[in-house]
Amino acid sequence: MSDLGGEAHSDPRAGHRLALHTAAKRLRAEFQGVFGEETIERFLYGAYGDISVRGAPPDDLPRLTERYARRRLDALGRAEGVSGDGRPVVLFLCVHNAGRSLMAMGLMARLAGNRAVAWSAGSEPAGAANAAAVSVMGERGIDISGEFPTAWTDEVVRAADVVVTMGCGDATPVFPGKRYVDWPLADPRGWEAERVRPLREEIEWRVRKLLADLGIPPLG
Repeated sequence: MSDLGGEAHSDPRAGHRLALHTAAKRLRAEFQGVFGEETIERFLYGAYGDISVRGAPPDDLPRLTERYARRRLDALGRAEGVSGDGRPVVLFLCVHNAGRSLMAMGLMARLAGNRAVAWSAGSEPAGAANAAAVSVMGERGIDISGEFPTAWTDEVVRAADVVVTMGCGDATPVFPGKRYVDWPLADPRGWEAERVRPLREEIEWRVRKLLADLGIPPLG
């Protein structure tokens, strides 16, 4: 069992305490034998603090907190070799984690199905997903409206098999043994949907090529 890393507890709003308590129970069940209660609560309440201070919708805070904490715990288990399912992990990094990386993550999840794991993060995460990106992805039947931009963390990068960067520059975290791929794509911040659609198509082309390189035939 590993009891590694995590942040100090952040005091949740009264209306969220029960939801977080329930989330902690679910995470303890999921990671039983991998992480102890103290580690799980550090990651859960640390995630709550990180997301809440960046303006996540209050009604969504418990859901987003649990998902973010689950991803980080999953990543830590994979990075430390104490858990994992053998599927390749692809991490998409951009600056705001609001447009390019969210679209890439959504497209990979759709095209890879359950044969790969897709994550995304940013160096300076925005306070919400790019509205035009959400719209054009919805046109393809891919819903990223429930995503909230998050910052990358060491364990998430360490757990990735492939790190795809998009405009991160020198901020990109570098760990030995990782495959790094740079996609020189413009930041769609402030763009209208008409301008984002060609970007979506280019990202899909690149995702399909990456999946082929990983030996995973794209679905559809």
